[in-house]
Amino acid sequence: MAELDITSPLLSSPSSYQPQTVLTVHDDQDSEPSNLQSSLPTTILHQNHNHGRTHNENGHHSSPNPYEFLRSGGFSVPASTTVDPFRNETPFISGIYEVIKIVLCLPIALARLVLFGASLVVGYMATKVALAGWRDKQNPMPKWRCRLMWVTRVCARFILFSFGYHWIRRKGKPAPREIAPVVVSNHVSYIEPIFYFYELFPTIVASESHDSIPFVGTIIRAMQVIYVNRFSPTSRKNAVNEIKRRASCNVFPRVLLFPEGTTTNGKALISFQLGAFIAGHPIQPIIVRYPHVHFDQSWGFISLPKLMFRMFTQFHNFMEVEYLPLIMPSDHQKQNAVRFAERTGRAMASALNVVQTSHSYGDLMLLMKAAQLQQEKPWIYMVEMARIESLYHISSLEAVDFLDKFLSMNPDPSGCVKPHDFLRVLQLKACTLSEEIFGFLDLEKNGSITFKQFLFGSAHVLKLPLFRQACELAFAECDTDGDNFCTKKELADVLRHTFRELDDDEVQGLFNLFDTDNDGRMSRDDFFYCLRKNPLVIAIFSPRLLRKNLSKAGDKMLEDIV
Repeated sequence: MAELDITSPLLSSPSSYQPQTVLTVHDDQDSEPSNLQSSLPTTILHQNHNHGRTHNENGHHSSPNPYEFLRSGGFSVPASTTVDPFRNETPFISGIYEVIKIVLCLPIALARLVLFGASLVVGYMATKVALAGWRDKQNPMPKWRCRLMWVTRVCARFILFSFGYHWIRRKGKPAPREIAPVVVSNHVSYIEPIFYFYELFPTIVASESHDSIPFVGTIIRAMQVIYVNRFSPTSRKNAVNEIKRRASCNVFPRVLLFPEGTTTNGKALISFQLGAFIAGHPIQPIIVRYPHVHFDQSWGFISLPKLMFRMFTQFHNFMEVEYLPLIMPSDHQKQNAVRFAERTGRAMASALNVVQTSHSYGDLMLLMKAAQLQQEKPWIYMVEMARIESLYHISSLEAVDFLDKFLSMNPDPSGCVKPHDFLRVLQLKACTLSEEIFGFLDLEKNGSITFKQFLFGSAHVLKLPLFRQACELAFAECDTDGDNFCTKKELADVLRHTFRELDDDEVQGLFNLFDTDNDGRMSRDDFFYCLRKNPLVIAIFSPRLLRKNLSKAGDKMLEDIV
C-alpha cells in the first residue's frame, strides 16, 4: 500500500456511485487483422474503425472505441451531485430589511472597525514581544512567552466581538490535551481560526502563503504553525511527520486541522485530507454552525472584503460550537488512515445533519478558473475532484489544465461543447476517426460533451497502462531518421495513414500542436508533453501502429507493451 500523505482524499463508499453508462466491447468475427495485429495476442482487442462498437446500457448502438488498441474498454462517468458546497446563499444585499439594517448599522460598523483595528494592532505588538529573541522554534514555546500570548488571545476575542459575535454558544467541552492531542473541525469561515486561537491556542496546519499576510502571519507564527504547500509532495510529507512528532509529545499544544482543506458553505462536508489521521492518535471532532436567516456568513465563493462588510453591518452574528465525543482509532484504523477519516467524517456529518460529498479544494480551483474566464455558470465545472483523484490519480493542477483546454472549445451556457469546436481545438480533421474520438466522450450520444466527460475520458486514456508505450512507438514512427526530432514532412507521412486527404494547413495545425516550444521542430519532449496535455490525440497514430511492420527494435518495444 502506498504511503498516505496530507492531501490524500477521503474515499466515500464506492457503492454510492452508480455509473450513467455501461460500455461493453465486441469484436467482429470477419475483420482481417493487419500485420501488427497478427503479432498481438488474442487478449488485445482488434482495432478497426468499422467494428469494435460499444453499446450503452439501453442497448443503443454507439460509435467504435478508438482506444481499443490501448486495451481500453471504455469508461463511465458517475452521476453528479446537486450539492454545491461553496455557494454563499446571500452574495448580494437584497430586500428592504437588509438595506435598512445596513444603513442603521453603518455608525456601529465604524466603531466596530476601530475596535477591530485596535485589537489587531495590540495583539500584533504583544506577539512581537512574545516572539522577540526566541530562536528554538522546534521546541514548545516557553511558559512565560505563552503567558504574554494571553494578551493576543484576549484581543482575538475582541476581534470576534467587533465582527458581531457578542456571545458564542458552546456545547460540550474540549478534552484534555493528554487525551485528545489532535482536534479536527469543519471549516466555514475565517472566524473559526480566530475562535480556536482564543479558546484553545493550538498548533495549526496552514498554507505557506499565510505567513506573508500582514499582522496575521506574525500571530500564527506564535502558534508554532506547521506550514504546508499542498502542491508539493515533499512539503506534505514533512508536514505529516511534524504532525506525528507534536501529537506524540504532551509538552506541545494540541494540533488543530481543518481536514476539508478549504472553506465551504457548511451545507455539506467535503472530502477529508488524511494528515490528521495518519498518526493514529485519538481525535476530538469539533463542529461549527452559523445559524442565519438574512446573511450567510460562510466564506464560500465570495470576496473577503464583501464578507467583512456584511459582518460589520449586522446587529448580531450567531455562532455555535459543539465539541463531539472523542473518536478512538481501532488497532486496524491505526494502520488505515482512510478508514479512520471516514469514521470521523461520518460522525461530524451526522452531528451537522449534512451530506458528505467528494468535492475537494481542486473543485474550488476549477470554480475559480471558470469564473476567471467569465463563464456564465462556473459551478457546473466542478467534478468532485476527490473521486477522480482516487480513480485516476489526476492532480488538481492537471484538472485545471484540462478545464483551460475545454473552455477554449467555446462551451455553450449549459457547459456543453459541440463536435466542430472540439475538433478545432485539437486540430483534428473531420473524418470517421475524429467522430469516433468525440463519440468516445459523448456517453449520452446527444452530439455534445460536458467537461466532466472530457476530464474523465482524458484521464482514462492518460492512465491506461499502455499509453506511454504507445507514445514511444508513435514517436519512433515519426522519427524516421533517428535524430530524436520529427519534421513537418515526417509527421505528414505518418498522419496520411489516418487522414487520407490532409492539406498543408491541416498538417501545420497538428505540427503546431506538438511543437510546444514553438522552435519550428518537434522534439521527443515536445511530443510527449503534447500527448500528456492532449491524451485523446494518441488515437490518430493507431492506424499506423496497427498496420505497419515494425523493425526488430520496434518489435522489442511491442513485446514490452504486450
